[in-house]
Amino acid sequence: MAKSKPSVSIVMPCLNEAKNLEALLPKLKAAQPEAEILVINDGSTDRSAEICEQHGINVVSHPEPLGNGAAIKTGARNAIGDIIVFMDSDGQHAPEDIQRLLEKLDEGYDMVVGAREPGSHASKKRLFGNTVFNKLASFMTGQKIEDLTSGFRAVRAIHFKKFLYLLPNGFSYPTTSTMAFFRSALPVAYIPIKAGKREGKSKIKLLKDGLRFFVIILKIGALFSPMRLFLPTSAAFFLLGAINHISTYAATGKFSNGSLLLYVASVFIFLMGILSEQISSLHYRNSESEREH
Repeated sequence: MAKSKPSVSIVMPCLNEAKNLEALLPKLKAAQPEAEILVINDGSTDRSAEICEQHGINVVSHPEPLGNGAAIKTGARNAIGDIIVFMDSDGQHAPEDIQRLLEKLDEGYDMVVGAREPGSHASKKRLFGNTVFNKLASFMTGQKIEDLTSGFRAVRAIHFKKFLYLLPNGFSYPTTSTMAFFRSALPVAYIPIKAGKREGKSKIKLLKDGLRFFVIILKIGALFSPMRLFLPTSAAFFLLGAINHISTYAATGKFSNGSLLLYVASVFIFLMGILSEQISSLHYRNSESEREH
């Protein structure tokens, strides 16, 4: 018996994107006529919801803005497709690229991310920041991550929905979901895309959200690969303690309290890493149990 083609849902978070939706929705329907299109209206005060309804698009509305990540979670819970495509509603992502994501997913991947080419970033500062985050996240996961913060991706719904409890309500859902897939041994692939220039003002604050992305990377790394975080930190404290010990002993012939403090900190950090590894193993065990059921 021939295997049925998986159904596709396209989820777009939306906050005051009426102008962009007017141009985007006809192109999206033409590119993916069989897909469910679901717009999550995150408390918009313009005509966003009305425009979606005029085009026959399903809309789920939040009574007030809850955040991009919150809209993603609402979309994932309401999507009926076996595959969910997440994309921005500001016109940056080309509807024609959705088919490329789906074709790559058919090769056996569980997530495919549209990795923005260098010239597609809004500014050199954002390109630099994204490059730094990619390198840090690659270290934490042990996998090469080409675009950590891209919001254009296709995922298998059965896997993505397991990680909804991890996703923050802000703009860092791509960061969290990418690292969660990698650390759970779910294959992730990238395809290069050219992101268009958005109309209107971006809702991402570079410094505030950049710091948040950094914290998210550390949190997810500590959950899924604790010793990649704790072991180097413990080693650094031990090395500082040894340097302080040697220099102090050479100068005074005594063992200093500073050296003792650094050695103790090193041991405590190492033990915290071991404890975190045990907690992480419980997470994997629970995930395996969910797959079996």
